[in-house]
Amino acid sequence: MLSSCHGLTVATLFMGLVTAACAGRVPTPAVPDPQHVAVAAAAPAPAAPQLPQPQSDSVADLIALSTRHYESGQKALQEGHLDTAKAEFNRSLEVMLESPYGGRLEPRLREHFDRLVERISAYEVTALAEGDGFTEQKTEPARVDEILAMTTIDAPIATPHTTATVSQDLRQMRYDIDIPLNAKVLSYVQLYSGRLKAYLEEGMSRGARFLPMVQSVFRAEGLPLDLAYVPLIESAFKPTAMSRAKAKGIWQFMRGTGLENGLKTDWYIDERSDPEKATYAAARYLKTLHTMFDGDWHLALAAYNGGPGRVQRAIKSSGRKDFWKLTATTRYLPRETRDYVPLILAAIIVARNPAHYGLTIGEPEMPAYEAVLLNTPVDLRRVAEWAGVPVQAIQELNPELRRWTTPIRETEYALKVPEGTAELVLAGLQSAAPEELASFSHHTVKKGETIATIAKKLKVSRADLAEANYLTTRAKLQTGQQLIIPRAPATLLASHTGAPAPVAESRQGDAVLASNAVPSPVQSVGEAKLVHRVKRGETLFSIAKLYRTTVEALKEWNRIKGSGIQAGQHLTIFAPRTVATN
Repeated sequence: MLSSCHGLTVATLFMGLVTAACAGRVPTPAVPDPQHVAVAAAAPAPAAPQLPQPQSDSVADLIALSTRHYESGQKALQEGHLDTAKAEFNRSLEVMLESPYGGRLEPRLREHFDRLVERISAYEVTALAEGDGFTEQKTEPARVDEILAMTTIDAPIATPHTTATVSQDLRQMRYDIDIPLNAKVLSYVQLYSGRLKAYLEEGMSRGARFLPMVQSVFRAEGLPLDLAYVPLIESAFKPTAMSRAKAKGIWQFMRGTGLENGLKTDWYIDERSDPEKATYAAARYLKTLHTMFDGDWHLALAAYNGGPGRVQRAIKSSGRKDFWKLTATTRYLPRETRDYVPLILAAIIVARNPAHYGLTIGEPEMPAYEAVLLNTPVDLRRVAEWAGVPVQAIQELNPELRRWTTPIRETEYALKVPEGTAELVLAGLQSAAPEELASFSHHTVKKGETIATIAKKLKVSRADLAEANYLTTRAKLQTGQQLIIPRAPATLLASHTGAPAPVAESRQGDAVLASNAVPSPVQSVGEAKLVHRVKRGETLFSIAKLYRTTVEALKEWNRIKGSGIQAGQHLTIFAPRTVATN
């Protein structure tokens, strides 16, 4: 045992284990074997292998650092953080220009530099082509059109199990409005628990966020709480839903009907998309319809879908005041309106007791928020950057905003921001210069100019130009009048590269601004001149696609008669441009 421990001490790898195993007893002295000692001395432990040390590649390191800044800029741009994106994009170029190599002395750096300038400038041109911050926010299709379309050919016959379950629910549960046990209602309950099950689950999970508010409003207005489920079919509780007929919001108001019930719509906001404001409007409208049709909720719901005038004419023509008798024939009301009422009633049945019909409802997403009162228009991307959240988070809390900016004429606009960020936003508002708050550009009206001529000159829609300034398309303009131009600046490269390099060096990159003039705080829109250096394999078509222009325009700008271009050739490109300094 002793010789075993003594022998292990020769192996360094196990020294800790040997010490622990032998420390508990006093060893008996032993006489060393000279032969063994000699052998040990003659055979030293082998040295650890020497690994080759990596050689530092300073150029590769610069490219990697530059790429990291560029990718950070991409991420910031996706989140709507324009200032951060600009800073990161410019830094991606500065790290090369500030190096001993400059931007172009080393071949790999020159290639990387050119590629970055091209990509960043392409982002800018794309933003300009799409209207940048003044492009209207996207809407989603309202599923009510699809649901009503499928009822004619896809409405199933209710199974005995579904019929028995609905019958039991109608006997045991109290509903706020009368729901008959008929084939139509049963058929749509079967549809919701079958083919449309996922749609209803998604809509109810989303609606759980809004239902407490809707029910609170309806309770205060004396309306049946079961009507709170109407948006489940109208929009699946999507504030940005829009139908083919241009009805919008969770209650799917047409613009005229929304206006009649207190919902404002202009170029900047559409209150139909605000769930709370639209719910108050829906309560007013439903009460009006209920009174109009002598307290019959079935006829009131039919009028909500098809319009009160149409339902009144159908009653007058048929002499029937009962919805089910009125819809027993196809003569008086269109199919969509005939199917709409039983669809709503079936949705109420399923929504009141989803587990009975095999539906699983997810936990509601309840984003907490607080409001910041604004007395000046502010770009939502600024707010998102101050709050440290993606701009989408600000948009989702404020779905009534049609653009990236708050209204210009609201003296006090309550902007919702994520809970805990109001102080950050207020601090940003206080520290920012007035011209930094909103990415507006202005045009000073010259003598003889009209809405039409200015819109044509600046390549913007005549309607957009008029509505952005709260004018009609035929409004008379005054010389010297300031107009807001519905296209925001999208300068992602400061001074071409953001670096203190000579302009001549920077301009040789692909697609950079060809002017080095210092912009005034607000400068009228004009033509931005860009220069593109042709690379091997590029064609007029591929370059036109990159800058969202046409081959014909490229040929005209550069006086090209044929279609051939050569690598290294410089092409001039013009794009509408608005300039504003920060």
